[in-house]
Amino acid sequence: MKTAPELALRQVTLQFIGNATTLLRCGPFTLLTDPNFLHRGQRAYLGHGLTSRRLTEPALQVGDLPRLDAVVLSHLHGDHWDRVARAKLDRGLPIITTPHAARRLQGWHRFRHAIGLRTWESHTMVKDGAVLRIRSMPGRHAPGPARLLLPPVMGSLLEFGPATGDVQFRLYITGDTLMFDGIQQIARRYRDIDLAVLHLGGTKLPGGLLVTMDAGQGADLIETIRPANTVPVHYDDYTVFTSPLEDFRRELERRGLSDQATYVAPGQTHTFTPT
Repeated sequence: MKTAPELALRQVTLQFIGNATTLLRCGPFTLLTDPNFLHRGQRAYLGHGLTSRRLTEPALQVGDLPRLDAVVLSHLHGDHWDRVARAKLDRGLPIITTPHAARRLQGWHRFRHAIGLRTWESHTMVKDGAVLRIRSMPGRHAPGPARLLLPPVMGSLLEFGPATGDVQFRLYITGDTLMFDGIQQIARRYRDIDLAVLHLGGTKLPGGLLVTMDAGQGADLIETIRPANTVPVHYDDYTVFTSPLEDFRRELERRGLSDQATYVAPGQTHTFTPT
């Protein structure tokens, strides 16, 4: 029979705060993803003069958070790193992100421990006899030349287990990506992902340009990556989102994939264990 510490190294507990913000407990590590604490009605800045109004309340505020070991930030957009996070998060926190975001966080944001990872690079943390490796995964926020209008984005692969043993859990966070050939690369390299956290929403910019996965692309990613379980996030929170969660549910039902997803409502917590 496994001891409680051994079981903890085979589990991820996810609390959904809203949009792409989650609180993850991976063994002894506590991580925050894409911190967005704006209130309903406030506007997130998306660059080039574009903003989007928040439609929901976050389930927690910064003052409600436990002690964090790191922040995992997919990219520097106002609905993933907002003015509340900038003002209230501990500036000594490691922030694992893209090189583009790290340079800006170290500069005018003054987060001196921001760590920029290029695609496939990793950062390793050790704590209480456990190891956590955070690896940058391919991501593409927009098709073609439109990529130049948006900040670079990364997905993240979190692998953790005992410091002297094998990886016990693999968690893939997509970031604000579309389906592209980089997703096939992930599928070829990692065939045993225990949990995928999908950034959905079908975000569209003026002119109808799709810049995050809609329901169909989210289902395509599940069929490509084949994770053991999936949690959708980044939906229904902002006015730029055009593909609601219910569309994703229906698409999975249509493809016979309903058993591949677990739905965690804002404020709820769910613990995942490899099958």
